[in-house]
Amino acid sequence: MISRKVTVKNPTGLHLRPAGNLCKEAIKYKSLLTFRYKDGTANAKSVLSVLGACVKCGEEIELICEGVDEEQALEALVKAIESGLGE
Repeated sequence: MISRKVTVKNPTGLHLRPAGNLCKEAIKYKSLLTFRYKDGTANAKSVLSVLGACVKCGEEIELICEGVDEEQALEALVKAIESGLGE
């Protein structure tokens, strides 16, 4: 299991479009991909779970990857979030 903290840079946070883009990236990997935010944990492969976290711009999440391709998955998700998830 590996993890890394990353700051969400999208002006509107993880609303529907960037949440969908995050999930599309996460689904490419076999590992269990989650993130911690405040007091909860969200499944990065579930749009509803990501939306339910209500992550706003400038807030920090901790990505957690566990599985056979965890390193590649973590790098890809960090890169996607830091690049703005298509926005």
